[in-house]
Amino acid sequence: MRKLVYLVHSSLDGHIEAPDGVFDWPVMGPELSAYSQELTARADAFLYGRLVWDMMSHYWPNAESISDHPHDLAFAPVWRRTPKFVFSRTLDKADWNTTVLSGDLATEVAALKAEPGKDLLLTGGSQLASALTREGLIDEYQVVVQPVVLGGGKKLFPEPQDRLRLALVDTRTFDGDTVLLRYRRA
Repeated sequence: MRKLVYLVHSSLDGHIEAPDGVFDWPVMGPELSAYSQELTARADAFLYGRLVWDMMSHYWPNAESISDHPHDLAFAPVWRRTPKFVFSRTLDKADWNTTVLSGDLATEVAALKAEPGKDLLLTGGSQLASALTREGLIDEYQVVVQPVVLGGGKKLFPEPQDRLRLALVDTRTFDGDTVLLRYRRA
């Protein structure tokens, strides 16, 4: 069975977006970028909620003309060629090797996990991650704590959750300023 991994960048005070909705604060140094490349190599599909999909599909198809950051240049072709699934009740179709899923979330994700293949990587966002957490479908949580306090904004888990016991698997420091916390369901 495939594993569903949730990777998210968080501020030290537990927010994934600034109060104005801006997501320009994560630091992608060379070590964190290399880890990101390792993680995406272990996955053969990316999962998104619609809001994160909108952001990703705006940036990654043309990243080379927008940025000269080494991480962006390395990830853009990976993003374009990797199959993607976006969960949305309002989106009818999507480009860039993407399938839109609008059925029952638990059923759709359980079916994806039951298919043969490598890991499924859910990146960013909080609403889809919260819903998948409630359904018990996320196998591993990877939170990259960034060296910033945002003072507000969208929380890592915005909706009330039942208590969830996790087991710490690993911690790593990247580039002297970001910390990865890896947890599995206990």
